[in-house]
Formats: sequence, C-alpha cells, structure tokens
Amino acid sequence: MDALDVAPFRGEFVFPANGAVGGTRVSSDEPCTYLCGNSLGLLPKRSEALVAQEFRVWGSNAVEGHFSHPHGRDWMNITDHVNPLLAQLLGAREAEVACMGSLTANLHLMMNTFYKPTPQRYKLLCEGKAFPSDQYAFTSQALLHGLDPKDAIIELSPRPGEFTLREEDILQVIAQQGPSIALVIFSGVQYYTGQWFPMQSITRAAKAQGCICGWDLAHAIGNVPLSLHDWDADWAVWCSYKYLNSGPGGIAGLYVHEKWADREPPKYAGWWGHDPSTRFLMPPTFSPIRGAQGYQMSNPSVLAVASLLGSLQVFADAGMLAGLRPRSVRLTAHLEALLVKSAYYVPPHEVAARYPPGASADGTQRHTAAFTIITPREPDARGSQLSLLFLPTDGGVMARVSEGLKSYGVIADERRPDVIRLAPTALYNTSTECEKAADYLEEAFKLL
Repeated sequence: MDALDVAPFRGEFVFPANGAVGGTRVSSDEPCTYLCGNSLGLLPKRSEALVAQEFRVWGSNAVEGHFSHPHGRDWMNITDHVNPLLAQLLGAREAEVACMGSLTANLHLMMNTFYKPTPQRYKLLCEGKAFPSDQYAFTSQALLHGLDPKDAIIELSPRPGEFTLREEDILQVIAQQGPSIALVIFSGVQYYTGQWFPMQSITRAAKAQGCICGWDLAHAIGNVPLSLHDWDADWAVWCSYKYLNSGPGGIAGLYVHEKWADREPPKYAGWWGHDPSTRFLMPPTFSPIRGAQGYQMSNPSVLAVASLLGSLQVFADAGMLAGLRPRSVRLTAHLEALLVKSAYYVPPHEVAARYPPGASADGTQRHTAAFTIITPREPDARGSQLSLLFLPTDGGVMARVSEGLKSYGVIADERRPDVIRLAPTALYNTSTECEKAADYLEEAFKLL
C-alpha cells in the first residue's frame, strides 16, 4: 500500500480545499478527498495553462489564429493534436476517431447512420437502466422509425436478487433474438453499477448474428483499456469530462471502424467534415474527409479542445496499460477491502433476506442502516468505481450519509435515491484517500 500512496501524476491536478466543498469537520485548508472523477474529473494544470494560452493567442492574433498560431496549434487543425491521443486510449486508428460535438448528439448521429430497422430486423438491445440520456435517445429513435419502443427495445436486467448482468445472459439473448436485432448498444462501463461489460465477447456475438454493435464509452474511456479496432466494434461515442478531465461540458467524440469509410460515407454533411484542403475555398459540393472525421459538422471549440489536450498529455505520459490500469485495479481493490470490513457492510447476497421490500430505516437505531457494494468484485468486470447501495432502500439513508461524508471533505457522487459512487482514480488518488473515505464513512453512519 505504500506504493499506492505515491501518485506520480497527482501534482498535475488541482484539488479543491475542504472548506470550499463543505468539509466543516476537517481542516478547511487541506485538500479534499476527491473520489468523484467518474462524474467530473479534476482540473489538470496543463489544461489550465493551455486554455490561458489560447486566450492570449485570441487576444494577440484574433482570426489569424486559425492559420498562424505562435505555438503550432492552428485552430483550423487543432483536433489533429488530440485525435492521436484519443486513438491510443480507444485502441483505434487515428482516422477512426473524431473529437467533436456532445455525447448525446453524437449518439443520435451514429444511430441515424447505423440503425436501419427492417420489418424482420428492427430491435435494439441495451442494458436496463442505461443512462437516462441514452434511454431517451433509444426511445426517440424507435419512434422516429414508426416503431413502438416497448416492442423495439430489449432492455436486459439482472437476475432477481442480483445487481449486475451476467455475460452468459447477454450472449444468450443475442443468440436467441439476433436475427431480429438491428443494433446492440451497451455502455462500456455501466454508470450506475460500475460494471465493465465484456465488450469483446458482446461485440463478437453481435457481429456473428449480423447485428451492428455500438458502444457508449462515457464511463469507459480513460478508465479501462479498450481495443475497439481489434474488437471490430462498428462505432462508439463518449464524453470527456469524466475520467478524461476535460472540464464541465467538455467536448465529446466518436469512433467509426475504418471498414465503414467507403461503405457508409457521412450523410449529415457539415463544412468541418469537408476535405481540409478545400474547406476554405467554400465549394458547393460536400467532399467528406475519409473516416470518422468526415462526420464533423461545425468547427470545434478551441478552448474545449485545448482543455482536453492538457489532460490527454498527462494520460500519454502515464500510459493506460503500463501505468494506469494496474494502479486502478490495486487502488479499487484496496478501497473495497476497507469497506467490506465495516460494521455497516452487508454482503450483496444477504441483502434480499435482511432488507425485504418495504423495510424502512429508523434513524434512532443505527444498526438498521447499512450498505452493500453492487459493483462486481472481479477486477476485469469493473473499472475505477465502487457503487454503494444504502439500506434500507428509499429510507433516506444515502442522503444523510452523503452529507456526513461531505462534512469530512469526502466528495463522492450521489445517484438518488440510494447509491453513492466512489471512484478511486488512478491518475491522482492515493491509498491514504481510500482509507480516509472508509474511515469517514463509518463516522457518517454514526451521525445518523
């Protein structure tokens, strides 16, 4: 654990002070215990410097910055600096990646392109309780094609008494209903439970049945190793403000496998997807860039791209496979080992018996409140996240525990009504912070 207390890239990030985030029970000037990188990553100092630099270029060069940039980042080509770094994290080729847009807009763009229902093959397979924005998109896409979402969308849920999906259950549905499924679309890492889906086997099974396979990588990119090209995933989308630390509402991206470059050219044309060599000649006919970057529509926010670039430079220095993933596995396991020792911990398989539906919490009896961990225990089935379900559910326990944690300077992510997500992020968190979180969780229970 001593090795885990040294985070080589911790100094690259800005930590809020306890006093700024409601840490009233701890020293106000000390850095908070930030375990919320799966919701919003911390500010990279390189991003802060690069964005400030772009402001200065804007002031000194104005419009000329598009073509003549004092630091070699001409705005016309600024995404050329981030696409190779994104490709490394995705296990993709540079031409398969485009830094652009926002997550849900990109999701609709990809579904408009690749979801082509027919009377025989029209269904969409996804996990139950996908992120709400994805659920809305799936429903609206079904309606757009004149389909009944209740018939067209297959939502897979865990078995009774379980919290995550089994690989064999997913593959069984693909095998049984494959001829009727047009699109298989899962999250790489499920936002609520933290389950890392078996992406390679799902993609392989989907392709074997003739289905298109896409992925929402919002909680996967920068968190777990990916090999999209080799896995033969058709397409993927992501945001960049979580593990990628690009800042609130940061620019997103999409991936399209190179096999589609000639078979499925972009149908939704925009001038930033046009051939850069003639883009500013303003020709009347759209000539798309070959590959994913042909899907670009409008010029990207230079400030947002610069912010993402600062973080991606840190990732490039750290290395996902060699440095970050092994550290992530050990750090998450360390936090888990501490949590399961808690007097308030209940093993997942005991939850149904000990907390049947309808049970309520009595705040005067501390032993009635507890928590379990609904994230898989297997390292290859999760990333840097542990989701804690507070019991009894709908008893108001989570909200009170969350306030208690915050008073000790522990910043985690609430998922109402009953889950707190803790993300020990490999780039900047330490074993000491995991220990603080576990200790202060105990104290938060005592405040109930």
